Amino acid sequence: MLLYCENCGAVRDGEPGDRCPACGEKKGRSPRANDPCFLCEKQILWAEMLEETLRNNGIPVIFKKKLGIGLALKVGPMMERVRIYVPFARLRDAEEVLDQLFSEAGEPAAADGE
Repeated sequence: MLLYCENCGAVRDGEPGDRCPACGEKKGRSPRANDPCFLCEKQILWAEMLEETLRNNGIPVIFKKKLGIGLALKVGPMMERVRIYVPFARLRDAEEVLDQLFSEAGEPAAADGE
């Protein structure tokens, strides 16, 4: 059974009451079409490239920066990491784009933060 974690946006196989492997939350429910689902975490340049490619494929994207503007300015904006979310209804399409894009770019498709 597919479960959606409202805490972190992860979609996983499991049973109600199982812990989310990403955040440890026990609550999980069936995903809804518009639920923002975690796709990956990338450095800002890779994330912007992925965002453009997803949007060109008609897939809505939500960006959540990890550091925030103040800390990013201190450590350098290129060190900023971005978590990328897409609607559940388009998650499989987005995963295909992710795999194809980063296999061609030589960057690992899986997020470092997963």
